[in-house]
Amino acid sequence: MSFAPPPPGRPCLAIYVSPTLNQHLSCSTVFHESSEMLSVDVFSPEGLFGSPHRSLRVTSVYLLRTNSPPYCSVLPERLFSFLPYSHLVLGDFNLHHPLADPCRSLSEREFTISTRYFDAAFDLPYHVLNTPGVYTRFPFDAISRPSVLDLAFANTALSSFVSSWDTPLPSTGSDHVPCVITLKPPAIMLPPPTPHWALLDLEAVGRGLDTFTTLPCPARPTPNSMSRWFDISSTRLTSLLTSHAPSKHPCPRSKPWWSPHLSSLRKEYHKFARASHLNPSPLNWSNVKSSRRTYFKGIASAKKAHWSDFLSSATPRFIWTAKRFAFGGPPQRFPDLPGASDPAEVAETLLNHFFPSKPPPPPLLRLERHEDYTPLTSEEITRALSKSSNTSAPGPDHIPYSVWKSVHRIKPSLLPSLLDPLLAHCFHPPSRTKGLGIVLDKPGVTNRD
Repeated sequence: MSFAPPPPGRPCLAIYVSPTLNQHLSCSTVFHESSEMLSVDVFSPEGLFGSPHRSLRVTSVYLLRTNSPPYCSVLPERLFSFLPYSHLVLGDFNLHHPLADPCRSLSEREFTISTRYFDAAFDLPYHVLNTPGVYTRFPFDAISRPSVLDLAFANTALSSFVSSWDTPLPSTGSDHVPCVITLKPPAIMLPPPTPHWALLDLEAVGRGLDTFTTLPCPARPTPNSMSRWFDISSTRLTSLLTSHAPSKHPCPRSKPWWSPHLSSLRKEYHKFARASHLNPSPLNWSNVKSSRRTYFKGIASAKKAHWSDFLSSATPRFIWTAKRFAFGGPPQRFPDLPGASDPAEVAETLLNHFFPSKPPPPPLLRLERHEDYTPLTSEEITRALSKSSNTSAPGPDHIPYSVWKSVHRIKPSLLPSLLDPLLAHCFHPPSRTKGLGIVLDKPGVTNRD
């Protein structure tokens, strides 16, 4: 349980944390300048809601009305701010707004005060979780009508994990009913961030490779010691490469033609649309039509420019890719195999069928170096890499051939020093015996049985 520093008289806020939650996650209290605000930071090193996001801040607020501007005890800029992690703002706002309570008649002062908070939330943006018209306060007297005073806002990083907002619990004795917010992984999980190898900083990589040295191979290696040596050496190298590549966060709505200019046009259009919804005057409606026309015209221009750039730089080998983009491709098909209901299970079933696992050979106590072995040279690696396509799908390390070609060009002695001991001892590390199985649809084949 966490308490905000109370003003003279009585406590304003309290946040209760379940002991079970506190056993699995790290929870810490964050105090603010105002006693009407209290936050709890939740941290999980494994990620929250089955995602890479490891931090969540829950901010509870109790707005008190004042007689002087801004007429509330906490400014909207204090409640809503840009945070790089998930943020949930909830509490008794003591505000009336048509988006939360559309059937209520508001005075001009009520509308002006509440609009400041809703506009501040939408501009960042935060999303209202309340179901419009679902009351959260039922006064005990028979004169006052029910209202929506308890509000909840989630920022963009958290909104995709919000499953529901509801008031299913019975009364606790207060005139405010409990509100239940359910957070869980979305039905479509976004892929985790991956390195953007096209933007790899080769200059920084070169400086790192200048001082990078491979650990010495064990003099009389065993299979376990050789495997550990290779895994540690390769992990140091891949970590160096990954640290100098920015991350990209693909999502189902990612568009290669999107730009910050379109984001500003979209923000302006929705701003005028909200203003017109709240105040349907001719001027606001004119602004909506103008901003919408500019926004959609910008989208069409961005699509056309991106398509023109793609065609101007396309080579003959990309002609079928351009055709698929222009006319669309056939729907994806997967073979119907028993016990395989998705592409990953289909790939695993096919790999087990064509490459059945064999009983492991008797373990070797020590690896012997072959006397007639010829050391691996950088020229051999150069010839092997020259036959590898830059567009080939990478393996489990997600590093494409184009990056390995750059590494070999910057420091030709590095890859031979890493691979030569393996060849000399005829040893294949267990970490390199795994691959990614991808089932490709063969055009023109209608019967897969």
